This record gives sequence, structure tokens and C-alpha cells, in this order.
Amino acid sequence: MSTDATHARKLYDAAVVIDALNVSNWDSDAVYESLNAGGVAAINATQATWEGYEETLDLIAKWYVRLRERSDQILLVETVDDIHRAKREGKTGIIFGWQNTSPIENDLDRLALFHKLGVRIMQVTYHERNLLGDGCMERQNGGLTNFGIDAVREMNRLGILLDLSHVGVATTQESIEVSEKPVAITHANAKSYFDHRRNKTEQAIKTMADKGGVIGATCIQGFLRNTYSSTIDDYLDAIDHLVDMVGVDHVGIGTDHTQDQPEEFWKYIGGQQGTKYPSSFTGHSGMPLAWEDQYPVGLKTPDQLPIMSESLLNRGYSDDDVIKILGGNWLRLFGEVWEA
Repeated sequence: MSTDATHARKLYDAAVVIDALNVSNWDSDAVYESLNAGGVAAINATQATWEGYEETLDLIAKWYVRLRERSDQILLVETVDDIHRAKREGKTGIIFGWQNTSPIENDLDRLALFHKLGVRIMQVTYHERNLLGDGCMERQNGGLTNFGIDAVREMNRLGILLDLSHVGVATTQESIEVSEKPVAITHANAKSYFDHRRNKTEQAIKTMADKGGVIGATCIQGFLRNTYSSTIDDYLDAIDHLVDMVGVDHVGIGTDHTQDQPEEFWKYIGGQQGTKYPSSFTGHSGMPLAWEDQYPVGLKTPDQLPIMSESLLNRGYSDDDVIKILGGNWLRLFGEVWEA
């Protein structure tokens, strides 16, 4: 039976909607308009992927300019209270997040500096090997390095959430085990749903959940069962699969939206170390280079996210379950890691 659309919309409007990964073109007016129109209370906004120390400092400086110039649309998130404030004010909270720890280079003391500047989420590795460990596209499967173990412990101390989305199998597992706080997989699906190198093993997802973590299902079609023919139903299947695996308390949304990103962006993130394209690792040289071609029809931009409430209710989820998946689980995790 179809869910009442009015009830579904009211439920969505009441939810604190959090997208655990958005890597859109931050210089596009349309991106912020779409986030506000979609009622998105907070996003994990990617600042850095392959950048080093000085480049990332410059990127953070640009973000502070955006926060000032767009104060009617966005605000900086450093605490869970900031997310609630964004919700009350009809704005989108910006969580400074990285998809690589390359910005600290070889100096752990820089973690404290970047935390002070507002960074609250850091992905341990991105695709390939860095000083902390191996990424999911690396040809070998090494775990955390000594430097990586120390970095995880320092992130725990500071209250920086570990993200394991693009991290290699062994490094993912060891990061979960070493971390004294819950961790996140902000934007990935399960390998047992669709066997892609970027999707996560059942062991990793279950271990993450056992320690209180959350996984954000991604709607990028390349990681869905029918790849570039996938629909919203395929995305909902990916969510169902995760819920069946670890329970509704450990699943959220991590769209990986890339609104208005140019072709150069795809070559940069899909290249080896951000410089060599096509890359030698499998799966990225043949991917579409237009952002519109990455997502199912009806879920290409944040303003289309309200459909998720009705879609989840139609799948049999309760009101409380929908609130959790749309953002409640992320709120709980952020509170435990950032403010404990």
C-alpha cells in the first residue's frame, strides 16, 4: 500500500536530515540553493582529497569566506548543537571533512591544528597508499602503518571521526579495531550487495556496527547493483541490505553528491595520486565524467532527497526508523565522537 504523501513529507520536514558525504562544486550557487531546498540540515563537505598541507589550509581559508558570504544559507558545524541550530534556522550545516589524511603530511601535530580550524571528519586513506595505510584500490592489502596507528589514537583524543569509505580491506579492519571510539563509513555499500572494490566487506560493516559505528549508503550508480542503469529502487535495496545486516541503528545516508562538478574533477579524484589519469587501478578510467550521469533519476541533487521519506515508508520502515536513517544515527555518532 502506498504511503500517504502528506505524512511522508511532514516526517521528512521534522527529521534532522544529514548527508554524510557531499563533494559538490562549492563555487556553484545552485549547490547551496539545492541543499536548502532539500531541507538538508548538515553535510560532510569534502575539503581535501589529494591535497597537501598548504593547499588544504588555503581551501579552509576559502571556506571561511563562503561561510561569511553565504551566512543566510550555511553555517559551520563543530558540534551537534550546531546541526540543530542549522535545522532551526533553515540553513545547511557544513561539516569540514577530508577524503584523505594527506593534508597532515608526516606531522601528527597538524591533526590538532586542523581540528582547531574546524575539521571533524577524516578519511584514513583515499584509493591508494598513504602514510597511514592502504586504500581500496591499492594493488596490495597492507594494514595500518605505525604512523597510522598513532594517527588513529590522536584523532580519537581530539574528537575527529574516522571515515573508512575508500580505505583498503585490511586498513579498514585494523582502523576499527584500533579506534577506541566508533567509526564511520560515510559513503559506501556492502560488497555482498554488489561486489565492487569500493564497497565494504561484511566483516568490516559488522565490526563497525558492533562498536557503535554508522555506514552511509551511497547512491552513486557505479556502486549499485545495476550500475549505470540503477534506479532509486536499487538504492533502497542497498539500504535494505545494510539494515538486514547490522540493524537500522547503524545505517544512514551518504549520497556522494557531486553537483556541478566539471570533467576535470572526475579526472582528479579518479587519477593516481590526483595526477595520473587514466589510472592503472581498475574501475575508474571508464567511468562517466558528467556528474548528472552518476546518480539515479530522481536523486541527482539534494533538493530531491525528500523522496527518501516516502520511499522508506513504502518499504515498511516505521516513522522512527526513517528519522534514524535520514540523520538521527549520524547525530548519535557525531555526539559520541566529537563531544565525549
